[in-house]
Amino acid sequence: MERSAGSSRRRRRSRPVLGGTMAVVAAAALTVTGLVSTAQAADVNNARNAGFESGLANWTCAGNSGAIVSSPVHGGTSALKATPAGQDNAKCSQAVKVKPNSTYTLSSWVQGGYAYLGVSGTGTTDVSTWSPGSTTWTKLSTSFKTGANTTSVTVYTHGWYGQAAYLADDFEVTGPDGGGGEEPGPVIPGAPAGLTAGATTTSSVSLSWNAVSGATGYTVYRDGVQATASTGTSATVTGLTADTAYQFSVSATNAAGESVKSAAISARTAKNGTGPVTSVPKHAVTGYWQNFNNGATVQKLSDVPADYDIIAVSFADATATQGAVTFNLDTAGLNGYTDAQFRSDIKAKQAAGKNVIISIGGELGTVRVDNDASATAFANSVYALMQDYGFNGVDIDLENGLNATYMTKALRQLSAKAGPGLVLTMAPQTIDMQSTSGEYFKTALNVKDILTVVNMQYYNSGSMLGCDGKVYSQGSVDFLTALACIQLEGGLDPSQVGIGVPASTRGAGSGYVSPSIVNAALDCLAKGTNCGSFKPSKTYPSLRGAMTWSTNWDATAGFAWSKAVGPHVRSLP
Repeated sequence: MERSAGSSRRRRRSRPVLGGTMAVVAAAALTVTGLVSTAQAADVNNARNAGFESGLANWTCAGNSGAIVSSPVHGGTSALKATPAGQDNAKCSQAVKVKPNSTYTLSSWVQGGYAYLGVSGTGTTDVSTWSPGSTTWTKLSTSFKTGANTTSVTVYTHGWYGQAAYLADDFEVTGPDGGGGEEPGPVIPGAPAGLTAGATTTSSVSLSWNAVSGATGYTVYRDGVQATASTGTSATVTGLTADTAYQFSVSATNAAGESVKSAAISARTAKNGTGPVTSVPKHAVTGYWQNFNNGATVQKLSDVPADYDIIAVSFADATATQGAVTFNLDTAGLNGYTDAQFRSDIKAKQAAGKNVIISIGGELGTVRVDNDASATAFANSVYALMQDYGFNGVDIDLENGLNATYMTKALRQLSAKAGPGLVLTMAPQTIDMQSTSGEYFKTALNVKDILTVVNMQYYNSGSMLGCDGKVYSQGSVDFLTALACIQLEGGLDPSQVGIGVPASTRGAGSGYVSPSIVNAALDCLAKGTNCGSFKPSKTYPSLRGAMTWSTNWDATAGFAWSKAVGPHVRSLP
């Protein structure tokens, strides 16, 4: 949100000369005649640092366009992210040793924007292949033959001019050993540490643990029997019996195998009648209330119209303790609005059936939760604000980075303190929800059992991929529906998906759509009507609703947004 306006190890095998019962005779004949059977080397992966586990070692990226990221990755713990800019297509390449007159298979896994994979200097026909972009990992593959004098080729990947960044991982140049040999494969990871139980219901227990270096997945065991698997550091075990104690452990896995199990912990499911509840309506409108004056209409909480079901107070402030937050009412900036009035208005809104929550982050937010201590500090400080002011919950609007592992731990701790009435919302940017492997998306899925709604910001974005793999430009009904589809089909319940837009043209730098476009998108997703060129394969009648930045900008525009969208949300099936 904006405070300012607009703003394998190498393997070898021997090939027997003769098979069956003739093997011994053949061996004797070879000894007598002095003939020797030559061992044939198995095909190897000739690429070096193929999974970018050693950063950009062995790779060269034009114009410093390449960087190493820890998420999303296809395998291991790292991947390449390269961003085209201007006349630079973000080309990254590596010289690979090969044998003359040999055939090789070139492959790589890619995700994101347009991605090309190719080879040059083969001495025969240089080849390439490409992907028009994907929200999930896609394998590109081709083959080439080397010339009579070729001992080195250049393999490369690049994006396309003006398109989104692409990701690449796990390169292979498979064929005869060109002299470099194959890099050692992964080793079995160690056992996970830090296994803890979070929120429980009558039929489920949520678990989290520390990441293990080199692990690509985790297996969760319940009473010694495999219960579920996860690619992240949390999971929810379901299908349990109420008021029953269970033993849980977890192991780490990768291509080399599975670690020993972690130390077991015990957790008990809730008694009947104590599962998570929420006071939020089936279809709800969320609005951000500005605790500052940036040119929009200054409001008291009492000025926020009844069309808003969730009011997110923007924003909490970071403290000197990492992860901890506090709240300071901007009395001077809000025309003398006092702390006593603010507290009274919170109670009045709640008496009218509304939820008032505290929002963390925003455009200028600097709250950082990336270790156990900061996770605990976050949970304790937010809960303290809930106790002090009476907030119903918290909104996560961290626009400058989020660590899924520790934010999950923080929210689990907060949920344990606040209980089943906690209202938990999120407002990620569009890029944060393009893939389930993104940190924001992983966090949302990790806390799905306590999550109220994700109101993604469909603005200040530019073009993005929809769930059908096509590129859509912001400011259209297709942009809203095709991107919402990623969340709806990526694991979130429809009741946990909302559409976030600016309340007026001055509320964001770009991406404003009229209330009629918002309503059309809601109809398309919930009822299958009023769609644009994109139409989802099914309807989502329990879609939660819509969000806007902000109630103040809505007031500046005469409440045109809430007057149009509020009643429409309430009319959804």
